Amino acid sequence: MSDTTNSTENYKPMIYSINLALRHAMEQYDTAVILGQDIAKAGGVFRATDNLLTTFGPDRVIDMPLSEALIAGASVGMAVSGLRPIAEYQFMGFSYTGLDQIINHASRFSSRTMGKKNCPVVFRMPFGNHIRAPEHHTDSMEPLFAHVPGLTVLSPSNAQSAYDLTLQAISYNNPVVILEPLSQYHVKTSLDTSVRTYHLGKAHIKKTGSDITIVTFGGMLDKTETALAHPDLSEVDYELIDLSTLSPIDYPTILQSVKKTGRLVIIQESCLNCSIAQAISSTLMKEAFTYLRGPCEIVSSPDCIAPYFRNTDSFLPSSLAIKNACSMVMTY
Repeated sequence: MSDTTNSTENYKPMIYSINLALRHAMEQYDTAVILGQDIAKAGGVFRATDNLLTTFGPDRVIDMPLSEALIAGASVGMAVSGLRPIAEYQFMGFSYTGLDQIINHASRFSSRTMGKKNCPVVFRMPFGNHIRAPEHHTDSMEPLFAHVPGLTVLSPSNAQSAYDLTLQAISYNNPVVILEPLSQYHVKTSLDTSVRTYHLGKAHIKKTGSDITIVTFGGMLDKTETALAHPDLSEVDYELIDLSTLSPIDYPTILQSVKKTGRLVIIQESCLNCSIAQAISSTLMKEAFTYLRGPCEIVSSPDCIAPYFRNTDSFLPSSLAIKNACSMVMTY
């Protein structure tokens, strides 16, 4: 992929903006190194690293063996030795053998050295469903990462947020996990490389409103916007928040919105148990209880293993379910 964007607004797929952000980061930091399976010669399974080998060479764009634990361990070693590694996992479901290095070492290195050493490593991985593949390719296990102190967890929802957050993650001096929604890789949205619309650690208000606060992230933002266009919600002045950073959660932005609207709906693709949505709901019930006009509503997938592709549509949150949740909260 070549760099054809300029300061004017363009419509690009998310995978393009990720590739562009990686290219710009590699140009900015001569210590930046990309590693993963099939990321060099093949350009990545989704082509996120397409043509980077040609530009930066095999010393900085490295094909790794079929060992996710090795990818994580090598990345941590590189990071604490002065490099800025960007590791790609082909799917979230393949990352779990690397959790020992990510949790026990990457996340704790700054604390372990009392701030004398940092671990500036980025772990990128596709997550979510929508590609009708077996369960190891469709995981939404973001609470596994968000629960770990010392890890910053991001989830872009479109081309702009992917570009902004990827660049900021690579420049950050502590470990970051970027969860990229599979459903949005090839969806074209606006991209302006001359501005920073999304900011690490800060939720992004997509639309301001006064009737109801709607919080979502990743691949669910697109489906949520579709649901909110339903005629039944045409008179609802909703405020839509793209969480974008899953850890730490930007509670002040959500709290300020809920104090204004008095209503809250949270939409996520993952199952409900011990989830991001439950964390937000419980926190807001404590911090904004007297402002709420009714209980918070959560739209999520059921607490079960992702089914095979023919049942995917009935498993994932639907636009109708989102619309119904909003209507229920509005009429409580």
